[in-house]
Amino acid sequence: MTLRERIEKVEDRIASACRRAGRSRSDVKLIAVTKKFSSDIIAEAYSLGLRAFGENYVQEFTDKRPALAALTEAHYHFIGHLQSNKARVAADLFHAIETVDSSKLAQRLNDCGRPLEVMIEVKLSGEASKAGAAPADLPALLDTIRACSNLHLTGLMTIPPWSDDPEQTRPHFQKLAALARAHSVAGLSMGMSHDFEAAIEEGATHIRVGTALFGPRG
Repeated sequence: MTLRERIEKVEDRIASACRRAGRSRSDVKLIAVTKKFSSDIIAEAYSLGLRAFGENYVQEFTDKRPALAALTEAHYHFIGHLQSNKARVAADLFHAIETVDSSKLAQRLNDCGRPLEVMIEVKLSGEASKAGAAPADLPALLDTIRACSNLHLTGLMTIPPWSDDPEQTRPHFQKLAALARAHSVAGLSMGMSHDFEAAIEEGATHIRVGTALFGPRG
């Protein structure tokens, strides 16, 4: 299957989920997750109409970024765990950081002096491997970010425990949506290749899709 065909298939899935949820397609931003894929693949996806791209590793994208200078409308999201000592490099590379999980990181990003969209990553599972702020820590972190003049808070983000059954991850999407409502936050980054329909049905505004677009990573 070609990349064009995979994009069309993903778009059909998004449109169907939006219809079931009574939502507009324009309510959902498709973030093409390009970690482990080359800058040539990103350029091809851009030529086919994709504009938002997600990367997990600062160093990997540092290496790719120079080859992408011509993609002037591309919007790059950092969606991996970000160490605070890499905040300045990330702020120079990305338009949005979706994984802010501490006041220290928020302040480091703000001190870089560049306007940035940010989301708070929320940990909704007990998995030791997952990062994110605890729900109880959200009020203080929200206060910190809202006081940062260079940071624009766009939403909450989560990564549920892996399951190939979307109904197993749906409760995590529901919890994140409830937290967003409780704290007057509009955006919800949730859902990946295998479960983004459930995420859209529960209110996702950003979905992070890699494998369904680009195939398995090498």
